[in-house]
Amino acid sequence: MDVVSFAEAPVEDRFALWRETNSKMWMPLDAHCEPSLESTFTVRAALSELGPLQATLLTAPSLTIRRTPRLIRRSDPETYFVTCIVHGHARGEQADRQADLRVGDLMLRDSSHPYLTSFGSRDPAGGRLLTLHFPRSLLTLPERGLRELSGLRIRGDRGIGALASPFLLQLARRLEEFGPAEAMRASTLTLDVLTAALADALDAHDAVPAGNRRRALLAQIHAFVQANLGDAHLSPAAIAAAHHISVSYLHRLFRAEEHTVAGWIRERRLERCRRDLAEPWLADRTITAIAARWGFSNLQHFSQVFRDAYGLSPRQFRQQCATVPPD
Repeated sequence: MDVVSFAEAPVEDRFALWRETNSKMWMPLDAHCEPSLESTFTVRAALSELGPLQATLLTAPSLTIRRTPRLIRRSDPETYFVTCIVHGHARGEQADRQADLRVGDLMLRDSSHPYLTSFGSRDPAGGRLLTLHFPRSLLTLPERGLRELSGLRIRGDRGIGALASPFLLQLARRLEEFGPAEAMRASTLTLDVLTAALADALDAHDAVPAGNRRRALLAQIHAFVQANLGDAHLSPAAIAAAHHISVSYLHRLFRAEEHTVAGWIRERRLERCRRDLAEPWLADRTITAIAARWGFSNLQHFSQVFRDAYGLSPRQFRQQCATVPPD
């Protein structure tokens, strides 16, 4: 993971430094921001190699990035890239098509054709955009259809977009946590999810091998569960309904991974509780409140499964963490 930021540079130089660095990191690009923001410009780019995919999480108050015919002639990596809005709003253009994007929406672009991306937020923290770059050869989908799809909004609140969106938003949140092994696994799952989402948008499901579709669906289900761990009513029936599959098929998917649905949910909830119990800044929050936050409505049951998993009661674990000196 590499992080690019110019927080230590003189304020008056930050935007110029970003414009120069922006083109060197990916491909020749032109960047602009509102003139009123240039004197206080801040940007942060977290870059991670996920196998053959490059993931970039870009944060800025307001930013417009253009790729013009002149810049394409200078250099073209011949890649596709998919953007997902993580925070704020954006506008994308390519091939005489343009769309306004909201959080969770996706858009496909092609590096060989001019495009524009403009994003930002009124929030002082800025807008946030996840971009996934990858060689064209990685998509086993009709090239003509992909050309016609570029520049269109793939909604994150309906169809397969509503399943792919939680996965990509989770990816953005966890991008900086990945070690090498996790990054390689995330690469395969991300490509499967993107391929499934684009195939759905093209109505080209048969172009995606069954194994890829199954992995994509399971990755989407995992992201859905992670996003809804605090719902005490999260159940196999609710998960299956959200993904338009039968409960029996859901159980088969998890059995193939040597898990049960309920067991996988419980493990993820316990991980979140364990993390919160270890946090000094949450020391004033009761164990009951932490358990309820992550879907455990019965304190006695929570204490038992926590002890079974970690060998200590929640109270003993919290006390142990409090006695360990910080690094």
